[in-house]
Amino acid sequence: MRRTALGALLALLIAGCGAGSAVSNLGTVVKGAKGATTQVSATGGERFSLAVADNPSVGDSWTLVAVPDATVASFISKEHHSQGDAPGSPGTSYFVFNAKHPGTTEIRLHDCWRCGQNKTPTTEDSKRQSGEAIFELTVK
Repeated sequence: MRRTALGALLALLIAGCGAGSAVSNLGTVVKGAKGATTQVSATGGERFSLAVADNPSVGDSWTLVAVPDATVASFISKEHHSQGDAPGSPGTSYFVFNAKHPGTTEIRLHDCWRCGQNKTPTTEDSKRQSGEAIFELTVK
């Protein structure tokens, strides 16, 4: 009997972890855009997300250019929420962070449009459509 209860508990724990690395709490969401600089304010211990419009089917591929100053904020994960059920549906990419200690840091996200595995624009059109969203973070 005891072994059955332990097995059931273990099965519940494993089932709860099966969804991958998706974060259910995005915290405070701050929207940014390619070519723009956005001010972000947070308090120590606060979770926040930097959001950018994303459409993988047309070639958007957002990445975190560099991890911010680790004493100010820590990166948790990148999440994509689609507006539809079809593969490649447009939506929003969220870069999730935890604010840590007072200070300032810059967080840069880069959209390499239709770059594929190269991660750098290879055509003039790709160079024109690619760009960065910059977030200037102040933790109080």
